[in-house]
Amino acid sequence: MRLTNPGSDIICYFRPKGLFLWRQINPIMGKAERTRQFIIEQAAPIFNEKGIAGTTINDIMQATKMAKGGLYGHFESKDDMSEAIIDHLLGKLATKVSSIVAKEKTARMKLFALLDFYKDPLEPYCQGGCPLVNFGVEADDTNPGIKQKIGERMLTTQKYIAGIINQGIADNEFRADFDAETFGIKMFAMVEGATIICRVLGDSSQMRTIISNLKTEINTYRTA
Repeated sequence: MRLTNPGSDIICYFRPKGLFLWRQINPIMGKAERTRQFIIEQAAPIFNEKGIAGTTINDIMQATKMAKGGLYGHFESKDDMSEAIIDHLLGKLATKVSSIVAKEKTARMKLFALLDFYKDPLEPYCQGGCPLVNFGVEADDTNPGIKQKIGERMLTTQKYIAGIINQGIADNEFRADFDAETFGIKMFAMVEGATIICRVLGDSSQMRTIISNLKTEINTYRTA
């Protein structure tokens, strides 16, 4: 599966074994591209914390020290900027997950590493929390384009989990009756749901309970 970040100089290829491979496609960025990327990187934490509706152009101007005309010289509109920023944040998520999961040798430990990545929603990997949760909730009824983008990444993540399980079955690590697709949906939904709950309550204990239960279930499908 090929994932591309618009406005970026990288392409991400998704592999069923749980690896994301990033390849440079434009090693030397021009001045305009560098400026566009600078705006995205400076504005991303603001959008992720305040949301699309809550982020103003003045917020971005303050973060980048650029004039409004300079910002709109690189983006057609705030919605255009929002989509580029979401692509950037989702790319960061893919890269981080890839590096963590790739360190593990077995399917079971890859799944455990993925679960542990989400163990503390109060200290997320990027400022503002999980972009899938943040933008998914906000864009549900307000931005069809972003809703579709987030939905596609949610489905990709579920398939990612299922791919790890299927590889474990192929390697005779898991029993053949381990329903990879169903578990991928369940694991994703439980972790993302727990993320919202923990951030609202200001307590990560419920996430730890969810992760413990999912790890126990994974262990029941081991062949030895």
